Amino acid sequence: MATRESPTPPDSARRPHTTRNLLIAIVALVVLGGVAVGGYGIWYLFLSPTGPASVASEAPTIPKNANVAAPASLDGTWNVNASLGAMSDFTASWAGYRVQEQLAGVGANTAVGRTPLVSGSMTLTGAVVDNVQITVDLTALKSSDSNRDNQLRRQAINTDQFPTAMFKTTQPVDLGTLPAEGQTVSVTAKGAFSLHGVTKPVDINLQAQRQGGIIAVSGTLPVVFADYGFDGPNSFAVLSVDNHGTMELHLLFTHA
Repeated sequence: MATRESPTPPDSARRPHTTRNLLIAIVALVVLGGVAVGGYGIWYLFLSPTGPASVASEAPTIPKNANVAAPASLDGTWNVNASLGAMSDFTASWAGYRVQEQLAGVGANTAVGRTPLVSGSMTLTGAVVDNVQITVDLTALKSSDSNRDNQLRRQAINTDQFPTAMFKTTQPVDLGTLPAEGQTVSVTAKGAFSLHGVTKPVDINLQAQRQGGIIAVSGTLPVVFADYGFDGPNSFAVLSVDNHGTMELHLLFTHA
C-alpha cells in the first residue's frame, strides 16, 4: 500500500513559528549583550587594578637604596634628578594630572597620566628656597589608556601644539628653620603656572623631606580647564569629563 505523505503546510502557517524563533533569538542576543557589557563594567569597577594614589595623601617618597651622600653645605643649587627611583612604583621624578571622567558602559573613573620627563632646579640659602623653575614635557604623558593619551595630543591640553608646562616661583619660600633629616614639612609656594599657552598666578601646596643628599618634593595644584583656555577631551568612549582636574608632581633634587 502506498504511504500517504503529509501535506506541506502553507507559508502562512509556517510564518508565525519562524517569526517566534527569530524574536527569541533577538531577545537572547540582547540579554547576552547586556550581561557582557554589565560584566565588563563590574570587572572594570571592582576587579581592575586601581590607579596610583594621589600624592596629596602621601609624603614624598625617597627611593630605597638611593644612597646619595649629603653635600658639605646644603646651600647652593639643587637640580631635578631623573636617574633616581622608578616609574613602575612612582618613586622617580615625575609630573602629571588626575581628573574624573564618565566612561560609556563603565561609569565613573579617575584618569591619571604621568611623565618622567621633568627638568628644573631650585636654590637653597639657609632655610630659604628660591628660584624654583620646573619644566614638564607633556608629550610623554602616559595613562592606563593609550587612546586617552592620543586624544590629549589633539584635544584638551593639545600637546602637539603646547608640548610643555612650567612652574616657577615668584617669591622665596621661607622654611623658618631647616627641617631635620627625614622630617616632612608642608609649605605653600607662590608662583606662575604655564599651561596650554596661558600663564596664571598660583599657590601650590608642597611637602618636602631630605635624606642624605636627596630632597624629595611632592605637590598638587587644582586646575580649572577654562582658566587655561581648553575643555576636557571627548571621544566615543567618554561620556563626560569634569571641568577641572589636579596637577601632581613628585620631584627628587640632588645638589649640583
